[in-house]
Amino acid sequence: MPSVQQKIILETDRLIVRELGETDAPFILRLLNDPAFIKNIVDKEVRTLDQACEYINSGPVASYRENGFGLYVVILKEGKASIGMCGLVKRDGLDDPDIGYALLPEYCSKGYAVEAANAVLRYGLEKIGLEKIVGIVNPDNTGSARVLEKIGLTFEKMIKVSEDLPETKYYVSRKASR
Repeated sequence: MPSVQQKIILETDRLIVRELGETDAPFILRLLNDPAFIKNIVDKEVRTLDQACEYINSGPVASYRENGFGLYVVILKEGKASIGMCGLVKRDGLDDPDIGYALLPEYCSKGYAVEAANAVLRYGLEKIGLEKIVGIVNPDNTGSARVLEKIGLTFEKMIKVSEDLPETKYYVSRKASR
């Protein structure tokens, strides 16, 4: 597949958030195999560059086509390093899209997750026109829960997204009435 310029979705003061493409496979391979990603999110069992390309095409790229949104790569403006993913995911088991994010460990605790997630949340509510965006978090992942709270989501209840998964914290954000 020829390399295509990926669409920039939004920019913040420090970050560029753009669509994922096959050229991001080495980065995705590293991110999905980070021990914190596996512990706090899930082991996607992506172990090769070919599997990373398949993950990108069958997940985020398919979601852009089907839903008009998906997970995006987060890039530092300064230096152009890919530091994580952030975006909106339409999951089976949830009525509304949920906001997801993951950063490589060396970029955690620097405010990047809050900056990216806040921008993606606003993008979903204001540009896409979603009425409600939710967040789900492993109960042990206090850092991720703090990100959701900092961007204005409110803990509502514990839920099971599917029968084979443990209970997770469920947060809600609704479009502000202005």
